[in-house]
Amino acid sequence: MSTVSSSLPATGVSALGIAGLEQVYDQLATAIDQAGPGKAELFLVKLALLNANALADPALTQQHIQAALQNL
Repeated sequence: MSTVSSSLPATGVSALGIAGLEQVYDQLATAIDQAGPGKAELFLVKLALLNANALADPALTQQHIQAALQNL
């Protein structure tokens, strides 16, 4: 997980902390595997839209999109 946490953009203190991020990373990896190669992209788009809806803030969602594009 250190590779993932070190590749995250510096956006302040994580509300989840390292242990929480590791748990989410593992859950995401499992779900992506479950979706399979033909559906992984669709799964990620659906997840992003669900999270954007939960945030209820288009500007913050855009910030997250830009942050996720960093250092791909």
